[in-house]
Amino acid sequence: MHSPSPRSLVDLPIRRLNRGDLIPCADLCEDRGWPRDERRWGLLLSAGTGYGIDAPDGKGLAATCLTMPYGSDFTAVGMLLVAERYARRGLARRLMRYVMETVGDIPLALYATEEGRPLYEDLGFSAVGRAERVGGRFEAGGPDDAPSDTASPAHSSPALPPSSVTTRPAAADDLQAMIRLDLPAFGADRTHLLARLPAFSDRLQVAEAHGELVGYAALWPSGHAEVVGPLIARDTATAQALVAALAASTDRPLRAEVDARHKELLGWMAEHGLEPLSGTTVMTYGIPDLPGDAARRFAPLTVATG
Repeated sequence: MHSPSPRSLVDLPIRRLNRGDLIPCADLCEDRGWPRDERRWGLLLSAGTGYGIDAPDGKGLAATCLTMPYGSDFTAVGMLLVAERYARRGLARRLMRYVMETVGDIPLALYATEEGRPLYEDLGFSAVGRAERVGGRFEAGGPDDAPSDTASPAHSSPALPPSSVTTRPAAADDLQAMIRLDLPAFGADRTHLLARLPAFSDRLQVAEAHGELVGYAALWPSGHAEVVGPLIARDTATAQALVAALAASTDRPLRAEVDARHKELLGWMAEHGLEPLSGTTVMTYGIPDLPGDAARRFAPLTVATG
């Protein structure tokens, strides 16, 4: 049996993905050398909309794409994956054109790999920023480096600037304060994602100063590592306190996608054993930049969610 020609491949129907597609989606990630991450796919398909093309050989999915809506502000695009055996035959372009037509006039944003960037540029996306992926085993600088749930200025280590910030595990009644903090930082309402964080994450940590919530971060599993994200904080010291607290809660390596503008945080992470792994280009279509306040937006939940 001959494999389909490029022309017939791009004529294959596109369909909506559902939770029954979790295993094929994970298989496709594995095919491209990514962690399987059924848990992440479960979150993405419940909070967003997945599109897929079934493989003509009957073996799972040939391609996927995920959109995460934020009302009329923008839609994030991610998980644009094509099975290795069907690569470079027009499926990625086909899916992206379909998504752009489906979304209509709503602006788009995505994180592009070096391999994917030429396609997005060709479709009219513009580069507006960069994210640096860092990873490794977090090395605490001393016994007091990771703030405990009762951290205080008196117990700050040299690695963390003295401040009035304390961190603790999030409680159920923190969600509304998290949403209020998140909205101006992210620039769009993502209640539909934040409400899923307690069940999705292994650890959800909040930072407080003088009784006010000033930051939050989640830790969730991906392959052999734990991902830090989202990471929203009023300043770098708060972000550091949250990362250190999350790191202290796991024995696994950490990974994070940090906005490249946060050089101070990236430098601090490097000092603590998190090395550069790769980078992505933040790109938009229909808006000049991501909304929100980049000074408080340190890391996304995952690049697929914007």
